[in-house]
Amino acid sequence: MAEEFIIVVDAITVTADDGVDSPVYTCPADTTAIVIHCQIANVDGTNSADVNIDLYDGTEARAVVSTLSVPANTAVNPVGGKLVLKPSDVLRCWASADGDLELTLGVLQIT
Repeated sequence: MAEEFIIVVDAITVTADDGVDSPVYTCPADTTAIVIHCQIANVDGTNSADVNIDLYDGTEARAVVSTLSVPANTAVNPVGGKLVLKPSDVLRCWASADGDLELTLGVLQIT
């Protein structure tokens, strides 16, 4: 089994409530992925913004975080522990305001 650590950095944008247009990480085929770090930073100096994260398995989406308010100039770690993804699982994230929130993921991929 091979292991690889990857980092995903993404500006979170406003999308429809279903998150369809907001994938931030897709687990590759023949891989198990473990999200070991998830941080959302609010880079806006004035306004708070809400973040939503879901996990889509190709059939249905399940909320990981729903409408979490991130105050201005702060960061939160919205996933309280590790999150395991199967091949083709999609982690999706969207915000209430464009340009305010940035996401950082630390992922261990095992093939």
